[in-house]
Amino acid sequence: MSKALRLAWIVVGVVMSAAAPQIYATGAAGSIVGKSEQNAEQVLDEKAEQLKLRSDYIRKNYSKFEYRIPMRDGKRLFTAVYIPNDASAGKRYPMLMQRTPYSVGPYGSAQYKHLLGATADYEKDGFIFVFQDVRGTHMSEGDYVNMRPQIEKKSKTDFDESTDTYDTIDWLIRNVPHNNGKLGQWGISYPGFYTSTGAIDSHPALKAVSPQAPIADWFRGDDMHRNGAFNLQMAFGFFSGFAKPRPMPTDIDTDKAFHYGTPDGYQFFIDLGALSNANPRYFKNAIPYWNEIAQHPNYDSYWQSRNLLPHLKNIKAAVLTVGGWYDTEDLYGPLQTYKAIEKQNPGISNTLVIGPWTHGGWTRSDGDKVGDTNFGFKTALSYQPVEFAFFKHHLKGGAKPDLPQAWMFETGANRWRSFDAWPPRNVAPKSLYFHADGKLDFSAPDDTTDTAAFDEYLSDPAKPVPYTTEISTRWSNQYVAADQRFASRRPDVVTYQTDVLERDVTLAGPLTANLFVSTTGSDADFVVKLIDVNPAEMKAADGEVNRGAQQTLVRGEPFRARFRESFSVPKPLVPNEVSKVNFNINDVLHTFQRGHRIMVQVQSSWFPFIDRNPQSFVPNIFEAKDSDFIKATHRIYHVKAQASALQVQVLPAIDE
Repeated sequence: MSKALRLAWIVVGVVMSAAAPQIYATGAAGSIVGKSEQNAEQVLDEKAEQLKLRSDYIRKNYSKFEYRIPMRDGKRLFTAVYIPNDASAGKRYPMLMQRTPYSVGPYGSAQYKHLLGATADYEKDGFIFVFQDVRGTHMSEGDYVNMRPQIEKKSKTDFDESTDTYDTIDWLIRNVPHNNGKLGQWGISYPGFYTSTGAIDSHPALKAVSPQAPIADWFRGDDMHRNGAFNLQMAFGFFSGFAKPRPMPTDIDTDKAFHYGTPDGYQFFIDLGALSNANPRYFKNAIPYWNEIAQHPNYDSYWQSRNLLPHLKNIKAAVLTVGGWYDTEDLYGPLQTYKAIEKQNPGISNTLVIGPWTHGGWTRSDGDKVGDTNFGFKTALSYQPVEFAFFKHHLKGGAKPDLPQAWMFETGANRWRSFDAWPPRNVAPKSLYFHADGKLDFSAPDDTTDTAAFDEYLSDPAKPVPYTTEISTRWSNQYVAADQRFASRRPDVVTYQTDVLERDVTLAGPLTANLFVSTTGSDADFVVKLIDVNPAEMKAADGEVNRGAQQTLVRGEPFRARFRESFSVPKPLVPNEVSKVNFNINDVLHTFQRGHRIMVQVQSSWFPFIDRNPQSFVPNIFEAKDSDFIKATHRIYHVKAQASALQVQVLPAIDE
């Protein structure tokens, strides 16, 4: 197999899922991590051969057409349509659409995509496939706006992403030959956001939508921020090459990856220093959206208007929201999208699927492993027929898929579970309390037995805690299930763990960190990580890594303490004064098995995934200077009156 064809397989995920090239490259590499070089070559050859077979089938059985579809304000959006050749014999097909900012190329009626559907089943069963450059990108007219805000009350000429979708569907139904009057929409990541917006005020022909890893709120939990803490590594790499201004529609790709000059991402961002150095050293004020982010460090009207969740209303289409427990970019999005649709659209078909996947891993990998965790089988192959059945039922009258309200993968136990609600109705809220001597349990501290009132550590911005042992300039998609012993052995990470569990403990639903803290500085970040600790003695199969005593990350989330009272109005910490810091952490469905331990780690940096907090309060961290960064001693309190804890939702055992 030629090297060119193997390379084509690695990048073709961009065509398949319409996701950003930078995002997919990490996932593609991750799917063969840990294999020998010979096995990796074999995997690439097999994937390339599969790609060639699908590509040949599409070229033989589909005809491509290109249209410029007018919107209500007169702008035209470039749209590529692939129609089955046998439609000319009188057959009619439903349409399946993706809207994307990442290009619908290749352009030209003689240039075909290698993949049209999420799997080959779609192409063989027969759909009319539609791909559209969203407004202001590539070959579409208009101006591009990141996370374009929805307009609640529109005039006849007002437009947003929901109206662009509505106008597109209306034109397609009336003008594309051989369609059966039904359309479905899907997409991963940013295209998942456009799928969510397309469902708002659904066009009557829109029968089924599947927002997958959809963006919902770029400040609260998706992609660029986590609870107000800035995702430095991702935002820097993404916006340095994405959606740069262009004078007119073009089929030339102007998005270029940033050249770091080193493979050592940790050192690169240490050397960058304060965020205020990014423009004079690298961007030269040529990245408009970086400047917009820097001008809005708080949850003001700019970010609030880009929160899609309150606008997910008047949805008539059936919804299948999909996400991955190990998605380093958009886990908040699918969880909150499902909840908002369920609350604001009573009575519609609304299903949530969360599997043990990284970003888009349900279509880009086998789903059998992430990081240091192996799930024992190819979980993506369990999901793919379900998605296909969903679209076939709603668009082609196929058999109704046997879908529960929530179909969730239970990590730790490594099995699929069905629920009639998410979170499950029968969970019991409990708290895992921090104690002296690094102990963790469900009982509150007792001042007569807990001799120490707090744990403390020195946080040094010059030596931040890394979020992964990898050194790449690309953000890792494997850290979310990685061994945390490298962190627990640092003096600036505090660790609490239970005794050995005598029976399984299953957590299901959201987590909440309830911390009592103080600092010698006036600002701080707090990262809380939930960890599954393996027994010290474990057997390993021949050739496998012995995972004895491994500390496997289950979930982690940072919080910027300046936002403890309001994301909109930051407030400094008072040096040496105890403050309460509470924040939400994304849901889990995880079983800590008998013989394991539950661990919680707390630290104040997670670099360079999250930018460094200066630890001296400045109104805008994007304008902080290198001299604003100071060392600070942080304390975590665990006494009866100031009982730091992780609040969890415990699912009763099946036999209870």
